[in-house]
Amino acid sequence: MTAEADQAVATDKAAPPETRLTTSDRVWREVVSWIWVILAFLFIEGTLAQARVIPSGSMEQTVLVGDHLIVSRFGYDAGIPFTNWHVPLWRNPRRQQIIVFRAPLPGSQDFIKRVIGIPGDHLRIVHGQVFVNGAPLQEPYAYHDVPGYLDSAAENFPARAYGLFSSDNPSWHVDISQHEVNGELVIPPHEYFMMGDNRDDSYDSRYWGFVPRSDVIGTPEVIYMSIKAPDSLAWDPGHIAERFETYFSALIHPKEVRWRRLFHTFHKY
Repeated sequence: MTAEADQAVATDKAAPPETRLTTSDRVWREVVSWIWVILAFLFIEGTLAQARVIPSGSMEQTVLVGDHLIVSRFGYDAGIPFTNWHVPLWRNPRRQQIIVFRAPLPGSQDFIKRVIGIPGDHLRIVHGQVFVNGAPLQEPYAYHDVPGYLDSAAENFPARAYGLFSSDNPSWHVDISQHEVNGELVIPPHEYFMMGDNRDDSYDSRYWGFVPRSDVIGTPEVIYMSIKAPDSLAWDPGHIAERFETYFSALIHPKEVRWRRLFHTFHKY
């Protein structure tokens, strides 16, 4: 045997035997990897971003029923997903910014509306024209589709607010009287006045009152999918079967996807 062969045999003897994982080790590694995946999901969902689907037409034509959004929570809110625990963070919404917030009504899903009044603002609406601090608010996004609606109580606010009070929030008629000064609604500290862009079909602050800063979740960033559903019921929470039917229909009928809306981003004002 040569010196080279002797050296190779010696090296083989010195090498440690091949490590073989036991079944319990493999299971433990799988468990740990899934724990990290779950923790990462909870962190992203609870502090950075969420996926949302628009179920109603209150924000048309800006946001359509069936739009799938990525909502940024960064700086606005942090919490533990699937629980009621959350804390507001350092960023505050700006006037005319679109935000997602916890519904101020019991048993309702989260809402998406536009901030019209911020703390300290003096607000009134005359025949559909919004005035903030005495100046008309420029609203290229506002959509009206019902003839004669500009003469309604909703479009002459708070002067004719008596016709708007919602049974969902019976205290609103008391609150509004406490915050009305010289025919204008004064937005209190840490509260926001919200309205939908589809002014003729929006259940918003005119009906049920202010949104506390602590209920703000975040702001939409981008539309990652948009599907024309024959029935908006497909996007309501709990209708899982209808939603999967809608996705399957879009898969075999690509024309049901609003391709031009994909990757649309939102003006931050």
